[in-house]
Amino acid sequence: MRRAAALFFACTMCASAQSAQQIHGRDNITLPAPPATQTNPVTDNYFGTKIVDNYRWLEDAKSTETRAFIDAQNAYTQRYLKQAHIRPDVVDDLDALEHVARWSTPIERNGVLFFTKRLAGEEQSSIYIRRTYTGKDERLIDPAQLSRDPNTSVSLSAVSRDGSLLVYGLRQGGADETALHIYNVKTGKTLEDELPAGLYRSVVFTPDNSAFFYTIQKRTGTLLYQHKLGDRPTKDELLFGREFRGESLGPIDLFGASVTDDNHYLVVTIDRGVPARRVDIVFKDLTKPGSFFEVLIWGVDSRFSAIRAENAWYVHTDYKAPNYRILKADPGVVVDSWTPIVPETSDVMDDFSIAGNKIYVRRLHDVQSEITAYTLTGKPAGKVALDGIGTTSSISGRPGQRYAYFSFESFIQPPTLYRLDTLTGKHDIFAQPKIPFNPADYTLKQVFYTSKDGTKIPMFIGGKKGIKQDGSVRLLMTGYGGFNLSMAPHWDPKWAWWMSQGGWFAQPNMRGGGEYGEKWHEQGMFEKKQNVFDDWFAAAQYLIDQKYTSPTHFAITGRSNGGLLMGASFTQHPELFAAVWCGYPLLDMLRYQKFEQGPQWTTEYGSADNEKQFPFLLKYSPYQNVKAGTKYPAIMFFTGDSDTRVDPLHARKMTPLVQAANTSGRPILLHYSLAGGHSDGISVEQAVQDHADEMTFLWTESGH
Repeated sequence: MRRAAALFFACTMCASAQSAQQIHGRDNITLPAPPATQTNPVTDNYFGTKIVDNYRWLEDAKSTETRAFIDAQNAYTQRYLKQAHIRPDVVDDLDALEHVARWSTPIERNGVLFFTKRLAGEEQSSIYIRRTYTGKDERLIDPAQLSRDPNTSVSLSAVSRDGSLLVYGLRQGGADETALHIYNVKTGKTLEDELPAGLYRSVVFTPDNSAFFYTIQKRTGTLLYQHKLGDRPTKDELLFGREFRGESLGPIDLFGASVTDDNHYLVVTIDRGVPARRVDIVFKDLTKPGSFFEVLIWGVDSRFSAIRAENAWYVHTDYKAPNYRILKADPGVVVDSWTPIVPETSDVMDDFSIAGNKIYVRRLHDVQSEITAYTLTGKPAGKVALDGIGTTSSISGRPGQRYAYFSFESFIQPPTLYRLDTLTGKHDIFAQPKIPFNPADYTLKQVFYTSKDGTKIPMFIGGKKGIKQDGSVRLLMTGYGGFNLSMAPHWDPKWAWWMSQGGWFAQPNMRGGGEYGEKWHEQGMFEKKQNVFDDWFAAAQYLIDQKYTSPTHFAITGRSNGGLLMGASFTQHPELFAAVWCGYPLLDMLRYQKFEQGPQWTTEYGSADNEKQFPFLLKYSPYQNVKAGTKYPAIMFFTGDSDTRVDPLHARKMTPLVQAANTSGRPILLHYSLAGGHSDGISVEQAVQDHADEMTFLWTESGH
């Protein structure tokens, strides 16, 4: 490999259609041919089908050759960005939209509110308390005092029931992993206890505050421990995780722990895969030392979540109800004998909570949020009034507390945080950021279009009032379509910036998501994944036919599973789009399951290691469907070393492959961050710079 490194810059790119041509971005941006990247073919045999991978060597992130490749590609991308004359203005605009105050949903403990808050101009959020609702905010933990690195962040992981202790996570950059620290609110000091960086899925204090429970996800599976304050982490007691009832728990069995509001039970909820096809729930009586875990639900191929209130279990489930319902559960009794409380309706019930001993159900009506309250016996108890098209969070509270909290936002409405009085049903504003964006200047509507197989698909479209609809306007479309996630209207400073410049913005709600329940999700999984892409292409064609835009001005963006969507977009229909931003993407669908958190997603995509599943993965996998001699749109692949969820190897390998195949003369770029990753955590300034690069590229390459 050292010899290969020496040849790295001198080698000739195999089968490169671009090697002799100059690259032309729009707005008079010019580049030489992309950096030469060596090919080193590796052949895999999948059940008799041989697949050649020319860039397998780029899977090694730490090799000298890979680091040289990253440096060369980053320099090439910076050469592009330095010529983009709009970028300084984009930075200024996004700085005003993003360097604003931000709050998390408060956690109430013993009458005291705990939350994170970032003041305007600050790079990271700090942890605060407010001792009374109208009292003064007191900063407890400031990440700027813990590290000089502005990409160091803190998160509020747990608060003890009496409010005397809290656990906070310390994160570096955009990695998923955090280190856990314990803070004494009364003394204002951090204890010596520290749990090293890991994927902690939940943290919760014991009722007597002498310890806390935590679940940590490891390659072999998730484990539940108890950490006693003052002990070394090596002495933590393993409580659950390797097997139960003779059934082994493995890498794709993910779970979290909680303690019921009455401090009676420790509850473990086990998701089998991502998304879970089956959810099991067990509980342990904390009032009886030495007690064993008992079963609330086990071995039923449906999803369940449980809350205990007034000495009863209330369970949200899609068992025999694809759009979900709520049952009152009786441990030890079969599900069919549980008492119905809130029935299934035609609108998907995507979440529920119990606050002030009322059940709050969040439903999606054509991807728009509605919240309805019920008594614990299932009688309707009013609705939470919401203002226009938008998305509300779930009601956040506890069964025994009067006040709860929720937020509301949309593509044209910055998020506002409300306090809800569960006794009167009224709500008032708890926190609202001051953002230089006036929703009254914009319009947001929902349309329905027809996909390839005749399915009706909803789509949101937003823009400035009075904007032209003659095909000459830039349009930015984003989407996801997977993992049972509902893509409801939400605030994003990037989308706000795009619309403020006079561009259209669109988001279709393809199958694979959870917008219309599990059936909608299943129509975009496994061998039906192509439905997601067909829904996406039909959305693009609708927007072109209705003259919102044209292929010359059509920009698309997506990340993670949405990055896979971007890969399918330019490999299946490169003629539809002008510019593509492909963020933290999954692209090599034959090998994704071998890296990082990939094994968990085999319950969504399948695996090429399975002979029956290999053919449909090969058919759409972007990496295996790049074709030499194709005129590809302008593409920016975006990833970074701190992505510990989707391995950056996907973007590393895909970049030279598309560069070599492309004959359009449009730029194919890799933007590789050393700090960024899948999770939040980078500083606001870093986010502004990254988002400015994204918007600069998409706006420039969808222009004239």
